[in-house]
Amino acid sequence: MPELPEVESIRRHLEPVVVGRRITTVEVGRPRMLRRQPNPADFAARLRGCRIQRLSRHGKFLVADLTGDLSWITHLGMSGRIVLAAPGDAREPHTHVVVQLTGGVEVRFVDPRTFGFVAVYTPDELAGTSLQRLGPDALEGLPPARELGARLAGRTAPIKPLLLDQGIVAGVGNIYADEALHRAGIDPHRPGGSLDREELVRLRRGIKGALGAGLRWGGTTLETSPYLLPDGRAGENLERLRAYGREDEPCPRCGAPIVREVLRQRSTYWCPGCQR
Repeated sequence: MPELPEVESIRRHLEPVVVGRRITTVEVGRPRMLRRQPNPADFAARLRGCRIQRLSRHGKFLVADLTGDLSWITHLGMSGRIVLAAPGDAREPHTHVVVQLTGGVEVRFVDPRTFGFVAVYTPDELAGTSLQRLGPDALEGLPPARELGARLAGRTAPIKPLLLDQGIVAGVGNIYADEALHRAGIDPHRPGGSLDREELVRLRRGIKGALGAGLRWGGTTLETSPYLLPDGRAGENLERLRAYGREDEPCPRCGAPIVREVLRQRSTYWCPGCQR
């Protein structure tokens, strides 16, 4: 699943191309992509004729602010991709949504597994969606150590799955949770509420470092992941990961072998030698 660095890389790539353009036509080839739209017929009707005023992101959600006080929301799910193309370009398989803009630009949503979705919401509708229940953005609004500790206080669940709880902090996924905990030197099994202030400072630094590295290199493209930038380039962060996907390789900090295990149904890579 594309995580925060991947979605932010996509946003930065799209922003100079789409902001300011007006939407002319909308095609939806798979109704399932509109399952979060209260009235599916509203999606195309609301988009047509609108101008894209701003493109932002909260956690793993792309948010396009439109004229008419509407918000176009895109979530990529497990396998979704955004492709920029010209109207005459051949369409990839599993292209389920095509939005044409002025100036001969098409924004295409390709999603083989159809776990992603698109929707256009009014302010009242948006207020009732899961976006309003997200925690602060892990890149742009990461809480200070004290507030992070308050969000984890009393939690007995392991810190790794708590980092994946989008209500605590939004945008951290499986890859970057492992990378953040490795950078922080924290055992992924530790109860979230057991971290002391110094460990919370390290965790915060680890989250920022892991996300920053992913963003700097355009995201992480795995063999099992279809993530590509809208121009078709792969992210270049894979070879720079410190723990995730490095089973049996020496830890870059202490030399002990990286271990892979399943923790709360998610693959988890960590170093028993230096993560305490």
